[in-house]
Amino acid sequence: MYKNVKVVALIGGVLWAQYAPAQQKVADAVFWNVENFFDPFPNTPHKDPAFTPQGVNHWSWSRFMAKRDGIAKTLIAMGRDELPVWVGLCEAGSRFVLTQLVGQTPLEPFDYRIVHREGPDERGVNVALLYRPDRFRLLLFSFLGITLPDNRPTREILYAKGVLDGLDTVHLFVNHWPSKWGGAKASLSRRMAAATRLRVSVDSIFALHPNANIMIMGDFNDTPSSKPIAFLCVESGLHNLSAPLARGGKGTIRYRGRWELIDQFMVSDNLLCADAPIFTSVAHFGIFSAPFLLIPDNKFLGYKPFRTYIGPRYQGGISDHLPVVLRIERNY
Repeated sequence: MYKNVKVVALIGGVLWAQYAPAQQKVADAVFWNVENFFDPFPNTPHKDPAFTPQGVNHWSWSRFMAKRDGIAKTLIAMGRDELPVWVGLCEAGSRFVLTQLVGQTPLEPFDYRIVHREGPDERGVNVALLYRPDRFRLLLFSFLGITLPDNRPTREILYAKGVLDGLDTVHLFVNHWPSKWGGAKASLSRRMAAATRLRVSVDSIFALHPNANIMIMGDFNDTPSSKPIAFLCVESGLHNLSAPLARGGKGTIRYRGRWELIDQFMVSDNLLCADAPIFTSVAHFGIFSAPFLLIPDNKFLGYKPFRTYIGPRYQGGISDHLPVVLRIERNY
């Protein structure tokens, strides 16, 4: 649909500059919990029944398209030089919603490819990776299952390995750890199980490639100072680039008037080496908080993410999370 668009693209009533594909000195990685990004079809397996035309949320084709276009608009707005090379998503439903996102919006000229599968989550929310094949050559991917103490099904961890711009190999992990449903203490063991599964995979990569470029992104449902995150990072060769902003009171979700940074990026030692072919730094991590992603918080003052629903009441926003971005630079 958009193959012939060369100058501008119209989405959400706003004109956005179209970026011409080019070899760039930077590569952005984005992660975003897109909150219940479901198709509107009533017969989609393992989907929350509220998100159907007959369900309590009266989820319709027009509401789906508004959310789809809002996600695309945000990814385009985040492009400081060009669009992200990698987009990690969680709470993505069927593959259909992702093919719509990359094929029926102004994202289409960038030919994003999709890594996704229907996982075991009871509500049908999954992790996914979108990537640009002109910049990233995918070598392999897999989905890592997590065994919880109570054996309840939960989201998988997506692992992908590929080469950026023909320069160096990158190992990526996309996460959506178990929530604090039932209370932070009662649910801690579930997030520790996810941290343990991820740590085993990271350690196995380091055992074969001590200088591996590892990039971990996700909604961890815990802050950088939490026990599961500390277990993952301490003495593992991983660095949490989100921690400084969290200590400064910044966040991606707002709960009872307080921001919490639970959407994070972690990288290996080698990705912090400024002399390596590709590298990043703490300063290259950020939270994208464009005004159209926020709404006034009338109860606690300030602003909060503009979500799609509050309970069953449709608001028309995109997500209850803000997206995070990490810039990767290259020396060649």
